[in-house]
Amino acid sequence: MSGFLFDDIVFGPVKSRRFGVSLGINLLPETMKYCSFNCIYCECGLTAPDQEQHARLYSTEQVTSALHERFKVLKTQGLEPDNITFAGNGEPTLHPGFNIIIDNTIELREKYFPKAKITVLSNATRLHVPSVKEALLKIDNNVLKLDAGSEEMFRRINRPASPVKLSTIIDNLASFQGKLIIQTLFLRGIINNQVVDNTAEKELTLWLEHLERIKPALVMLYSVSRETPEQNIEKVSKDEMLLIAGKLDSMQIPCEVFE
Repeated sequence: MSGFLFDDIVFGPVKSRRFGVSLGINLLPETMKYCSFNCIYCECGLTAPDQEQHARLYSTEQVTSALHERFKVLKTQGLEPDNITFAGNGEPTLHPGFNIIIDNTIELREKYFPKAKITVLSNATRLHVPSVKEALLKIDNNVLKLDAGSEEMFRRINRPASPVKLSTIIDNLASFQGKLIIQTLFLRGIINNQVVDNTAEKELTLWLEHLERIKPALVMLYSVSRETPEQNIEKVSKDEMLLIAGKLDSMQIPCEVFE
């Protein structure tokens, strides 16, 4: 499958299973996925190996203008989002003006929707960039991905399109000193004749060790809910995820499970 892509800078508001009424922000190209991962489950499809040659990003000024115009329209319509959520067609922190866009969004939020939270969904591959980390620490919800316990499973599930190691990501997540939310998607299957299963005992043990070090404010657990670009992926049941959530409860790490 080619994947589902957002065809505008601002989309929604839409009803989100995690964030209520959410106004979505896409900082990435409208016609292609642009990401530092190539996750086997991504609803946007697979990451093209030559993406750098074709990615065309809107300028920081164009993004800010689109946000301003959409905020004004929603205000006149009496629609107030619960969340202003940066997600879109890949990894939002890849935009070179990410930190400036976050500052501008905070300013516009205070003017139009002071009760709305600002959320960024990120795969955590850019946390080593000082301006990215600084921007994420300014917002209400920086939601960062951690789908595996071992380096091997990390490469089977997330398939980084850039040279990054899981150990480095863990170090960077820990540096937030708990001011972050971890999101983990659980799945199992056979991909390219390799077993993919982040619910296996070994993987869960390592994953829990990482979380003990990271000490997130919250962990969000979910499984696949849409068609995936790779076939033979099995959805993990809510009952199984509730058992995993129980392990987090015993560690006194807040957790939410989503179907």
